[in-house]
Amino acid sequence: MEKSLNPAIVELPRIYDPRGNLTFIQTGDSQLPFRIERVFWTYDVPAGETRGGHAHIEGQEILVATSGSFRVNIFDGRSWRHFILNRPYQGLYIPAGYWRTMDDFSSGSVCMVLASTIYDEDDYIRDMDRFLKISGVDE
Repeated sequence: MEKSLNPAIVELPRIYDPRGNLTFIQTGDSQLPFRIERVFWTYDVPAGETRGGHAHIEGQEILVATSGSFRVNIFDGRSWRHFILNRPYQGLYIPAGYWRTMDDFSSGSVCMVLASTIYDEDDYIRDMDRFLKISGVDE
């Protein structure tokens, strides 16, 4: 589980229009550091709930707050970084090998996830002790 890139906010294209703005993502451009294989979203997250609580061995993701806001907490095995997502024209790139949780969801928030892989349970690390061992921190 090599960490070659760091989590970072990615600016997505915006088209300003008095009738309403538009943001898009398309393959073939160099917008994203991976080809999208799956898209999913979470919504109606009850107040006080936390989502995530895992890392990926190979999978990369970009999280976008298409509506509302939430906080993403990223852990590399040594330190935490925190990002507030609240703009539909920005995404948070999360490379493989980073633990993540999401919390502090506003009412009506939607978290859209662009993933580099199709769903594969074997790509998930859902146990923190296993994550620390795989990430090389628990040596």
